[in-house]
Amino acid sequence: MNKNTYELIDAFQPQAVRIPIDKCRLQETVLSFFDAMFPVCSELDVCKIQNMLKESAAILNESIAELTDQAFADEATEKFFAKLPDMRDRLYRDSHSYLRNDPAAKSLEEVIITYPGFFALAVHRIAHELHLLNVPLVPRLFSEYAHSKVGIDIHPAAKIGKNLFMDHATGIVIGETTEIGNNVKIYQGVTLGALYLEKTLSDVKRHPTVEDNVIIYSGATILGGDTVIGHDSTIGGGAWLTHSVIPYSLVYNKVDVKVKTVKGFNEPNNYSI
Repeated sequence: MNKNTYELIDAFQPQAVRIPIDKCRLQETVLSFFDAMFPVCSELDVCKIQNMLKESAAILNESIAELTDQAFADEATEKFFAKLPDMRDRLYRDSHSYLRNDPAAKSLEEVIITYPGFFALAVHRIAHELHLLNVPLVPRLFSEYAHSKVGIDIHPAAKIGKNLFMDHATGIVIGETTEIGNNVKIYQGVTLGALYLEKTLSDVKRHPTVEDNVIIYSGATILGGDTVIGHDSTIGGGAWLTHSVIPYSLVYNKVDVKVKTVKGFNEPNNYSI
């Protein structure tokens, strides 16, 4: 680097963004919640899991207190842990839906340990409970951690029903005001998004509603807060939807696929001038 570059570096004045929480500790905490609900071990050690949860509770409580106040943090932490057993039971049933729907899945252990869609769903259910408790920042941090790990972007405010099955899953985007019913299947690259972005729409439903038993195949894009995908519908791969469809609809792109053989095909003469 030349002298001018060093002078520019010396003159640079960074501007701190005050974040009164430890991001890395909270990321470890959400993993602790996942591991406590689904311990991978040859013999269950209840005391070890309880100690892990106590440590996670202390970190969560401290973080919420830094963002709000101690009284709110104590109440939110208590309410969150009261919900943890139901979250665990719901996620066990969610994991069974993966086993039922994916012929490649051989066991619940395989789903829980290796499936990115299930991990993202588990983190979402944790983040969503904290969002419902009006905990600031932490739910979004949890959801973005899952996003960074497995490439699935689910806003913690999104409402997701029972047995959501996200197969392959990478590239799925589920926006803030999305509502998803029960027994929905979503494949990779699907976007449930807004028609357009304006700050004035912050408190408006701008993402679609997907009713029960819908299948959305890879690469489909569904936009708009007034868009409702009726129950038991199938949305084909690559479809682009900005309006509602009635129940039992089949939505697909008409693609003209041409197939020809290259066997015995003689290349034309190529001339260069």
